[in-house]
Amino acid sequence: MSKRQKGNDIPPAGEIRQSQIVSSYGPGSMVDLPEKSIIVGGLNHWKFGETKKRIDEERLERKLSKLLEAPIVLYEPPASQENTAGRVGINTFIFPNWFVAQIEGRDSTWKSPNGKEYRTRPLVPHNHLSSGKYLDGDRKKHPVVPIRFVQACLNGHISDINWRKFVHENSDSKCPGTDLWLDEGGTGSDFVDIFVRCENCGARRPLSDATLPQRNALGFCEGHRPWLGKNSREDCIDENTKKPFPNRLLVRSASNAYFSQVLNVISLPNTDEKLRQSVGLVYEHYLQYAEEIEDITRERRKDRVAEALKGFTDQVVWEEVQRRKSNKPSDEKNIKEIEIETLTSQPDEVGEDTPDNDFYARNRDITGLDASLKGKINRIVLVHRLREVVALVGFTRFEPGISDIDGELDLSVKLASLDIETKWVPAVENKGEGIFIGFSPESIEKWLKKEAVKERGQALSRGFEKWLERKDIKPGKLRFPGLPYIMLHSLSHLLITTLSLESGYSASAIKERIYAVSNDKYGILLYTGSPSSEGTLGGLVQEGNRIEKHIANAIKLGQLCSNDPICAGHQPEDTYEERFLHGAACHGCLLIAETSCERRNEYLDRALIIPTIETPDAAFFI
Repeated sequence: MSKRQKGNDIPPAGEIRQSQIVSSYGPGSMVDLPEKSIIVGGLNHWKFGETKKRIDEERLERKLSKLLEAPIVLYEPPASQENTAGRVGINTFIFPNWFVAQIEGRDSTWKSPNGKEYRTRPLVPHNHLSSGKYLDGDRKKHPVVPIRFVQACLNGHISDINWRKFVHENSDSKCPGTDLWLDEGGTGSDFVDIFVRCENCGARRPLSDATLPQRNALGFCEGHRPWLGKNSREDCIDENTKKPFPNRLLVRSASNAYFSQVLNVISLPNTDEKLRQSVGLVYEHYLQYAEEIEDITRERRKDRVAEALKGFTDQVVWEEVQRRKSNKPSDEKNIKEIEIETLTSQPDEVGEDTPDNDFYARNRDITGLDASLKGKINRIVLVHRLREVVALVGFTRFEPGISDIDGELDLSVKLASLDIETKWVPAVENKGEGIFIGFSPESIEKWLKKEAVKERGQALSRGFEKWLERKDIKPGKLRFPGLPYIMLHSLSHLLITTLSLESGYSASAIKERIYAVSNDKYGILLYTGSPSSEGTLGGLVQEGNRIEKHIANAIKLGQLCSNDPICAGHQPEDTYEERFLHGAACHGCLLIAETSCERRNEYLDRALIIPTIETPDAAFFI
């Protein structure tokens, strides 16, 4: 983030958008600057100045408080501001602290005993530099670049490699290791061609040793957390072995160096609270005597009851009455369950159509749907205004955190901390528009009873089990998402592609939320969101008025894949390809930008949507 001081226009070390802080460059991430590499500081190193904008989203704050076991509030990341007293922005730390000198000439090559020639450069720690430069034996200064290799563990800890210890495999070596060199053969991209060499004693070791788990060449993790401060450490424990994790070699610019773990919700009117308040107005004098749902219908004939319960169905009122009679506390519903209940069980309009309102949606008439879609789609909601709040909870390295299909974070996944004691988390709000398509539970249940669908489900389930085995995830820790979710998810990807052609939004600007809740609530929400715009283009809602055309185009699109018949014939459990979470899915048909997909392009199979060469009878749209 930008930093500026009042009365003195000091250029910032770098600038990052607020939304990027939450998605890609949060605490613990590494960023390359022109002359050095830095690690973004934790929340305890953020400077807000005079302003600190809180984001109000009670539902998300409750979820985060439960997850982090502490009261949590949401704040926007600090933004650059003119004429602000003191510094505003995010502090960073130089990391890694080892550098490679950029020398040229005859000193830049080294010949091994077998005659192979290597490009060689001095490997020096930060405290041995002179004004940020490497000083050679002739007192000549050379520019340096950060070493691109560091060590990290599965708990998110990260630190510099102890290069002196690494090159001297014998821990009893008395060599001071003050003159280290990095030898690179070929293009320098293969670890077997990269060596660390000690000029003092002649010791030399390939970097490929650090990639072999059985060698444990980098030792065990000591719990370093440089993003929280120079000396910040914690115990590193592997819950399975009760011992520290072994360090792993990490290329600091690699895509697996940082996976932000975010939790997002769509801001909705609190219908549960409104229901409780409405029933409370008439419960004592009227509804507490109800013995069955028909009694609710009869009580509605009374003007006072009808007015209090306006907008709520007899079913939801009866469920609230039963809850009150049994003295049960209100159920803690998951994130997606609340959203789909609002979208499927409300009257024709939800929210208010005013510029300052966060949510406004209305139902579209579906009586004129094509015959092929009647009975399958039971609701289309045009969401004219919506607000998405995205909060950064923590991060992982090497492997992304796993969330379930209901939008809940896996509590058993160890997330690296954003602060020494987390009391708030950064969040951003995006405003946009969307289309919700609700699917009939009866049609999905009928589809699931087909023998061909059951067989396809078994094949996808075997692939899921192979994936668990390959990721060393214990059985039972994660559940198979089910065929309805995979079918809806695959259809969603095809719809994003077709909508992008006519809505005015690019495919990467359209996001998805897939709902497969409690075996009786199914739907797809396709939406857009921008942190920098208060309004929307309106193109997505406009296309919602003819969504049946886009569904027909999506089905046609799914029938064609440039990789057929290989794509259609892919078996999820095939260990050769290791695409265990894919059925008939590839870059030629279903895969889209990962910024649009809620599951990182996993759990996809177009054979569940349209007939394919290999699986002709498992399609939902036949």
